[in-house]
Amino acid sequence: MTAAQNSNVTVMVTAEEDDLLLSAAPRILETLGQASFVWDIAGDSIHWSGNTGDVLHGFSPDVLSQASKFAKLIEPKSSVRSDAVLNGSAKDEGSGVLYQIEYGLRAAASVPVLWVEETGRWFAGPDGHAVRAEGILRINSEHHAREEQLLKLSQHDPLTGELNRTRLATALAEAIEEAARFRSSFAFMLIGIDHLARLNEAFGFDVADEVIFEISRRIRTRLRGGDVMGRFSGNKFGLILKNCTVDDKRAAAERFLSAVRDEVVPTRSGPVSVTVSIGAISAPRYARTPEEAMSRTQEALASAKARRRGSFMAWRPNVERDAQRKVNIRVTDEIVTALNERRIVMAFEPVVDTASRESAFYEALVRMRRDDGEFSLALDIVPTAEKLGLIRLVDHRVLELVVGELHAAPDVQMSLNISPDTTMDPNWWASIESLFRSCPGVAERLIVEITETVAIQDLDDVRGFVTRLKNLGSRIAIDDFGAGYTSFRNLRKLGVDIVKIDGAFVQNIARSSDDRAFVQTMIDLAHRLDIKTVAEWVQDEESAGLLRSWGCDYIQGRLIGLAGVGRPWETASAAAGTMSTDKRAPAAAI
Repeated sequence: MTAAQNSNVTVMVTAEEDDLLLSAAPRILETLGQASFVWDIAGDSIHWSGNTGDVLHGFSPDVLSQASKFAKLIEPKSSVRSDAVLNGSAKDEGSGVLYQIEYGLRAAASVPVLWVEETGRWFAGPDGHAVRAEGILRINSEHHAREEQLLKLSQHDPLTGELNRTRLATALAEAIEEAARFRSSFAFMLIGIDHLARLNEAFGFDVADEVIFEISRRIRTRLRGGDVMGRFSGNKFGLILKNCTVDDKRAAAERFLSAVRDEVVPTRSGPVSVTVSIGAISAPRYARTPEEAMSRTQEALASAKARRRGSFMAWRPNVERDAQRKVNIRVTDEIVTALNERRIVMAFEPVVDTASRESAFYEALVRMRRDDGEFSLALDIVPTAEKLGLIRLVDHRVLELVVGELHAAPDVQMSLNISPDTTMDPNWWASIESLFRSCPGVAERLIVEITETVAIQDLDDVRGFVTRLKNLGSRIAIDDFGAGYTSFRNLRKLGVDIVKIDGAFVQNIARSSDDRAFVQTMIDLAHRLDIKTVAEWVQDEESAGLLRSWGCDYIQGRLIGLAGVGRPWETASAAAGTMSTDKRAPAAAI
């Protein structure tokens, strides 16, 4: 006989009533994979429904009937039932306390775990402690398997089966913490597949996936026990190599390099030859956080690829690099602040007719007014702005300033330089079209300069850019012509109006026969294509005389006058006005 009690009534339940309760369980339990039970907590016994042998197949009835023995079958925590029933904070107010738990049952070490869900209600005795529980046990292996699969997918890369980046970062954080605690060290490596984009383009993404999977397999087979591997990104794998010295790191890198390099990768489209590059760092010596480790290892990998594909590079402190980064941070802040405070201004360098020396147009060059009143040159601004992704903001501001100057000076023509990124920037196009609509007559007096190296990178894109701009009424100049060795056939395809011959070839034409031949040939070929020419960096009259004799249309440089932040056309107008007044003075005196 067992007892169940609430605050008002004590109910005595006999063994016959237990059997009656169990026999009353619906027969549908058998088809649902469920078994009902009554657990006599005080007596350490469990009374099961008649179908239990079919539901819990392979488990001894003797073990199932005794609660303490049944608990030993439970994984991963044997006390999960007693914790839910005996150690909970809930109180039985008369109708029992509902509970629901999940656990695994293993009949023997060689048998897979059977996952079950137990839903029941326990009842308290006179002292308020649980004395009896009853409920249903339901087989839950499929649900648990799905949850396990979802957990695996949330932590692993679906293609290779290795850890995904999130889980790899977690493992990296754990490794750094462990190394700091035990005063040990480890290596973090990034292995990047070289030219994966080319494989995608040449063979398709399916073949590239085959290559990624095969490389991951080769790396995995060459890891030691305890090493961790994950897919860092599309073409990169991250490795955590425990207890790895500097010598061990280099040896491991060579092991991985040769594993990929020495054998072709078989694919459905045929064998593919692949190499990988590796960057690595020693932690926690050179990296005390996961972010630091990943960032610096990516730097090392980029250095390895830049030096030679298929090579290894370890990260080391670099005073010059760190100093340059501080400069980048400072300059970035200065550029953004200058943009916000409208301290980006223009300097203007005259470009004149070679024969008459009359002004043809002015090249607008960006300047930044510093807090001390001095100006930073384009060479100090543009490279950093391009590297740090600020050049589009600068180009937008320069466009506004140049269009404003042209609108205010109807007789002036100007050229402006734009960066490679800006040529494809839809916001820049929206700005220039809007400015041209609001300032009629400006488009025809604007020359847009693009560097030769940009022009030859993607001829079709640049040709579209040139056509679109010329349709608006502007002209196009190729700057630094000769530095990239663009063919004149490409110039004809682009339809440019002006070529500006790189000053590196012009500045020494009075002393170098090679430079003279080169510049003269470029001028002659450009004229045959009806393209105007500008010679940059003209230093002296002798050079100007040679250029004039060869038919060069325009010159600029130190001989004519370097860029200044003033408006030279206003100075020229004032001088012309003064000269006119001086000429009239004698007549007035008469």
